[in-house]
Amino acid sequence: MSDPKPNLIGGAWRPGEGAPNACPSDLSLTLGAYARGTRADALDAIAAAKAAFPAWSRSAPLTRHAILRKAADEILARREELGRLLSLEEGKTLPEGIGEVTRAGQIFDFFAGECLRLSGELLPSVRPGVGVEITREAVGVVGIITPWNFPIAIPAWKIAPALCHGNTVVFKPADLVPGSAWALVDILHRAGLPEGVLNLVMGRGSVVGQAIVESPDVTALTFTGSRQTGEALAQASARLMRKVQFEMGGKNPFVVLKDADLDVAVEAVVNGSFFSTGQRCTASSRIIVEQAVYAPFLAAVKARLEALTTGHALETGTDIGPVVDESQLAQDLDYIARGQGEGARLVTGGERVSRATEGFFLTPALFADCTNQMTIARDEIFGPVAAVIPVRDYDEALSLANDTPYGLSAGIATTSLKHASHFKRNAQAGMVMVNLPTAGVDFHVPFGGTKGSSHGPREQGRYAAEFFTSIKTAYQQP
Repeated sequence: MSDPKPNLIGGAWRPGEGAPNACPSDLSLTLGAYARGTRADALDAIAAAKAAFPAWSRSAPLTRHAILRKAADEILARREELGRLLSLEEGKTLPEGIGEVTRAGQIFDFFAGECLRLSGELLPSVRPGVGVEITREAVGVVGIITPWNFPIAIPAWKIAPALCHGNTVVFKPADLVPGSAWALVDILHRAGLPEGVLNLVMGRGSVVGQAIVESPDVTALTFTGSRQTGEALAQASARLMRKVQFEMGGKNPFVVLKDADLDVAVEAVVNGSFFSTGQRCTASSRIIVEQAVYAPFLAAVKARLEALTTGHALETGTDIGPVVDESQLAQDLDYIARGQGEGARLVTGGERVSRATEGFFLTPALFADCTNQMTIARDEIFGPVAAVIPVRDYDEALSLANDTPYGLSAGIATTSLKHASHFKRNAQAGMVMVNLPTAGVDFHVPFGGTKGSSHGPREQGRYAAEFFTSIKTAYQQP
């Protein structure tokens, strides 16, 4: 095995003890090795980011624009190569991997433009002869901790606005997917970022992540991951009075009304629930269906799922890639067993299958006759598992849709303008989809939820400025 890919600290590549990068589609394949940082590495990265902040926060907007635009161009030019790497290490199909890389490039392109779309306010004071300026300033050193399920898109939508608005960054990617993170940081480094502006420290969350969270020099922390981890990070950050932005998952409902176009509903459910192997915080894992269309809907979804191919992420014709690792597979299988034990009916799938290569292959599991109190309808499984719940009418459907501690995304299939409008207004979720999958949000609009799904300002689009900047009000009398 070649030398491990190093961490980037203070503008220099720092080697370290490496760990292999596994491939969930082929357990015999190792995708190189990547350094695992130490606590000292994390503290050095924080110090480097703090030292770089004064100059970078006052750098010319055109300088930041040029660097982000150069990075965007390279990401998009290399989308097939990077998409292949992403699919190999995370497990989503190659078209999905290429699509995610494309989105990352579009995010950097958008925030390159934001560097030049400057705004502020100049107002007269209520006191004669006094002027008021309202401006935005960078917040400081931003700690970025990202998950494994979108190993380049989520880092992109955190790093790009952080740099755009003049912050410096200490970035810790998920331990399972270092390859995509390393490639992204390498692109940004070569695009011309000054030393210390962007620091990459790969490694264990209990080591690197803990050092970032505990440091008083980390001014703001943005995290995507589990609710339990988010709550712990929130408590630690509260002691430091730190600005935080957390996205912590969902148990997203998709309602199918009796007036829905059945083909539209089926495609929205299959896409939202099972594509990307169901490993999306926006996956629609609770399907709430009116009794009048319950039987034909289940039959149509069953047929659609059984026509899908589960297999190696890079193979042509694969619809569902492998689960990310053995631990996640075991968790998925445990929830499937618990669902059956609680009385849910397994309509199809839920089986580990063998392919030409040894991998973590699981057929998409569809449960019927569920209640909203079953474990599979309450917990975020984070796998290709969905629970279908029958209801009498729209009012019951809406009530069950909102009966969850999460509130990230919600969807409905209906041809009724009345019900669509009411659902958009009354669904307790940060994002609502009508006749579309619950997963899939444009890069230029805000992303985030309510209740236990999110905490802090929204991510993406122009709304990212709410987290990555602070507002200053200045008075002047000539």
